[in-house]
Amino acid sequence: MQTIWLASKSPRRAELLQGMGVPFEVLQFTDAAGAQYEVDESVHPGEPPRDYVRRVALDKALHALSYMRDRQLVARPLLSADTTVALGDRILGKPADAAEAREMLGALSGQVHEVLTAVVVIDGHDIRQMLSVSRVHFMPLSVETIDRYIASGEPFDKAGAYGIQGHAGTFVADMQGSFTGIMGLPVHETACLLEHCGYRF
Repeated sequence: MQTIWLASKSPRRAELLQGMGVPFEVLQFTDAAGAQYEVDESVHPGEPPRDYVRRVALDKALHALSYMRDRQLVARPLLSADTTVALGDRILGKPADAAEAREMLGALSGQVHEVLTAVVVIDGHDIRQMLSVSRVHFMPLSVETIDRYIASGEPFDKAGAYGIQGHAGTFVADMQGSFTGIMGLPVHETACLLEHCGYRF
């Protein structure tokens, strides 16, 4: 099976690809001085969550493709993804600090929200994208529960201030959709996209 380029530093996406048996190499996006290049993930005014997550995933893929070409890296299929949490039309990204994490978790307490993960695969001139949509119902969270969770450090660097594969899994009263999509890489949709590149599962 051909090695692919993974345009993501997420350890969860790496673990899920490993579980699928897909060989990959992570693009580091650094220059000779060690500076890192990031895609602008700011939300456009009035942008719906599903449009937002699709746009950012595609921007990441195109950014990675340009990076590969600039550095004359070997041509391989390229995979990128983006995950966001949506509470109605509100997009909950990664919390900047404990106060923002506390506010996000308080907003999700006792509510149903969507977790959206867009996956993009580029193979030559072929660009394909799929969107995984999951609905998650959180139990009511006490202030003490939220504070303990924030103290664990787990909410940071995660959309919506939680990771379902960790302690926050205990907050989930019900879910519909893809567990791996909520983690950050829906394996069914990913397999469907990679099958167009000749991979078999």
